[in-house]
Amino acid sequence: MTYPETNILSLIPQAPPFVMVDRLLYSDEITTRTAFRIPPENVFVEKGFFSAAGLMENIAQTVAAGAGFAARLANQAPGAGYIASVKNLEITALPGINDELITEIRIGHRVLDIVVISGRTTCNGKAIAQCEMKILISQPK
Repeated sequence: MTYPETNILSLIPQAPPFVMVDRLLYSDEITTRTAFRIPPENVFVEKGFFSAAGLMENIAQTVAAGAGFAARLANQAPGAGYIASVKNLEITALPGINDELITEIRIGHRVLDIVVISGRTTCNGKAIAQCEMKILISQPK
């Protein structure tokens, strides 16, 4: 299902200048997809390219956007998330300024407050990053 434009800041706990997703494209119980156009002033831009750390944060914030959307549907505030581990990280290219990233995460399983996901980022139709992450989700109080 595709969703209407949403203020991404209402779905994620991050705030500018640390926002690495622009739009929620899709979200259900298993899959979330976001888009992000890399601005020149982004904190993860180095020498005209978006860094590996930025790509990992983009994947993590895609998880946050999906969790925030689910919280909104349940009339709850979004919780914060923390990267607990990154496994099998593969980056084949660093995107440049103004490139648009499409990132998709799939939830493998949940154990208590830990969500295990696989993430994949594409740019101009080519896969440029993928990994598995464990994200610790803290529920709002």
